[in-house]
Amino acid sequence: MPKTIDREELRRRLAGANPPVLAEALPEKYYRDWHLPGARHLPHDEVDRLAAAVLPDKTAEIVVYCASRSCQNSHVAAAKLAQMGYGNVAVYAGGKQDWSEAGLEVERGEAIAV
Repeated sequence: MPKTIDREELRRRLAGANPPVLAEALPEKYYRDWHLPGARHLPHDEVDRLAAAVLPDKTAEIVVYCASRSCQNSHVAAAKLAQMGYGNVAVYAGGKQDWSEAGLEVERGEAIAV
C-alpha cells in the first residue's frame, strides 16, 4: 500500500524548495476540467505506457491524486509506479474534492507538455 499525504502536508511540500511532482490519475476530461496547480496528467490505466514520458525521474518525489477519498485511481497508479521502480511515491487521498472544498487554487485546461 502506498504512503499517503494529507492536504496540509502537501501544501507545505509544494511551497518548499524541492516540491513534489503532482500527477492526476483521472481520465483526460476531468483533468481538463480542472487540476491541482502544476499537475501532470497520468491516467491510472495508462501508467505503463506514459510514466517514462510524464515522470522521467524515478527518484523524484511524486504525489498522485484523483477525485476523492473513495476514488482508487491514485492508489492504482501509485502501485504501478512503485512496481516500475519509482521509489518515492505518495497518494494524496483527499484528492480534488478535498482540495476544492478547502478553496485552494486550481488550473484549468490542457495537460502540461512533457
